[in-house]
Amino acid sequence: MRDCATQKMRFETHHKSALAVEAAFDGGRITSDGGLLWLAEIDEELGLCEAISESVPEWRKRKGRHSLASLVRQRVFQIACGYEDQNDSDSLREDPLLKTVCGSLPESGCDLASQPTVSRLENAADGRCCHRIAQAIFELYLSERGKDGVPEKVLLDFDATDDPTHGDQEGSYYHGYYEQHIYHPLVVFDGESGYLVTALLRAGNTHASNSAVALLKRIVGRLRHRWPEVEIELRADAGFAVPAL
Repeated sequence: MRDCATQKMRFETHHKSALAVEAAFDGGRITSDGGLLWLAEIDEELGLCEAISESVPEWRKRKGRHSLASLVRQRVFQIACGYEDQNDSDSLREDPLLKTVCGSLPESGCDLASQPTVSRLENAADGRCCHRIAQAIFELYLSERGKDGVPEKVLLDFDATDDPTHGDQEGSYYHGYYEQHIYHPLVVFDGESGYLVTALLRAGNTHASNSAVALLKRIVGRLRHRWPEVEIELRADAGFAVPAL
């Protein structure tokens, strides 16, 4: 029957074993995050996690069980699926689909990293590392934005957003406007294509415009180097209405 509830569907993966994923409705090894397949496919095309992993320092003195690329993929995919806490790694490290998109076979492959390893990964990233990651993301933006040729105009959307915190994290402060404890990151998007240009993590008590001038100078300089004649337009809300900007 065409409408049978147990009809099976197959999805191709990019695993080196050419393993295909089959979706069915009869139980067995299950996962609640089927969208990981499409996230992994997008990441494969963009090379985002690979670029980030090349910017993360190797803190282990001996060869680790998990490659840096695998650790970064695990962390990025978990956050993308809504599992932002490092402790979530302990329950998800055996998830068959998460293992698959991180390069491990769902049944016989090694389990993914546990919470302590993920914590060490994040603690290994210093300010210099974060700068390299930001550069990698920006270079990825330039590559994707230029695929259709030199753009006539680049619209830079500057915005500050709230990232709520629920503990004693360093840099977490109460913000009167958002009425909660937050980080106050600065994000820049391409207003026409929707691509992320860059992001900067800031303390929760930071003014919306803080670091915007320095960031704008770097972005404009790089855009002018890549596309000398491109028109650059800035769009931001009232929080950025300061003389320096």
